[in-house]
Amino acid sequence: MKTRRAVVAACLMVTSLLLAACGSGSGSGDSGDGPVTLTFQSLSDQPAAIAQTQKIVGDWNKAHPDVQVKIVQAGWDGVYDKLITQFNAGTAPDVVHYEAASIAPFATDGYLADLTQYLPAEKKADIPKGVLDSVTVDGKVVAFPTELQSYVVFANKTQLQQAGVTIPTGATMSWDQLRQIAKATTKDGRFGLGWGLSSPTAAFVALAPGFGGKYFEGTGNDAKLSVGQGEQALPQLVDAMAHQDHSIMPVTLTQSGTKALAPFYAGQIAMTVQGSYQAANIEKDAPKGFDWVVLPPLAGSAGPAQAANPQTLSVNKDSGHVKEAAEFVDFFTSTDNLAAMNEADALIPPTTSARQALTTKLGTKNGWGPILASGQYLTSAPYLFAGKYAQWKDTVATPAYQQFLGQKIDAAGLAKQLEDGWKSVSK
Repeated sequence: MKTRRAVVAACLMVTSLLLAACGSGSGSGDSGDGPVTLTFQSLSDQPAAIAQTQKIVGDWNKAHPDVQVKIVQAGWDGVYDKLITQFNAGTAPDVVHYEAASIAPFATDGYLADLTQYLPAEKKADIPKGVLDSVTVDGKVVAFPTELQSYVVFANKTQLQQAGVTIPTGATMSWDQLRQIAKATTKDGRFGLGWGLSSPTAAFVALAPGFGGKYFEGTGNDAKLSVGQGEQALPQLVDAMAHQDHSIMPVTLTQSGTKALAPFYAGQIAMTVQGSYQAANIEKDAPKGFDWVVLPPLAGSAGPAQAANPQTLSVNKDSGHVKEAAEFVDFFTSTDNLAAMNEADALIPPTTSARQALTTKLGTKNGWGPILASGQYLTSAPYLFAGKYAQWKDTVATPAYQQFLGQKIDAAGLAKQLEDGWKSVSK
């Protein structure tokens, strides 16, 4: 990525018109002859979420005739490269929709406004510390969180009952409980668990805090990786379930999470670990009469913690209207708007008040109870701030985990590949 300094230098070498474009962002209406217009690049791609985004923007525009927001509909595919191009060309939107895992480099390079002064004290207190940490770079709040997901267990209630399993109903459920239930429901050619782990890194890193795992220390190019007991606990548990207990359907380990839903619907597996957002797809796509339930949040030896990687709204530092854009972001992330947006997207609100509001509205309908409860356990995610994490994830970690799950390397070999690979990519 070009640094901000390089972009500024380039601007000084071009015409005054282009200089103005590089320095003023994409907002308009400075001349006083009309309302300020802010561009909001939204990545929402589900019909209900798109409709809710339009409603929120419509409500804002109605209440703020002098500051109008225009939605620029985009998609998640290729958005990182698109934003690099937009920021370098001085054409980035005023309000940027993205995710915590990807905004840190933009913040470090000086493209995102510091929103600390625009975060009301009441809202700051409403955001759990781990979630707020995920949008804080070098002590500055560079985004407001909007939506979250967790990893949860979906279960075929009928199969569990037929196996004589008492369905867990406590505040949390241990991984040992999951293992025992998987064993009990593995019979007659059916498996207890299916887990789509074709790209396992995201799940293993996100779930590591439940075992005391961190993976990374430090930030940016100075981040260090260590793979110890806390980081190895979950991959080793999956390996034991798959190759000792034989309770995980083998083919699912090479499938995506979505593909692992097919054997779940067919009764070939009793449970599946999935991103919580899959509740909406299961409700829509499961066969008629399919009796499913979401089990309590999973807890490891260190508790039920999972790393938080929220979707986010940031403000372009070069917007001509940073204050107005920040006020719109604050409006978008009000309790009512977050509750409605996350219901539409089948995700978890990042604030305690919005999560409570959605819990009150939905109760346990369609698995919402355990899913929303899992939101209280989302915590800091050190990997978000490791400079070359994305490259390491794709070129080192995922292939190494695939080899480990395929029993081509052992735990020591896995740790060595992960650590040596990080040293290589972070040079």
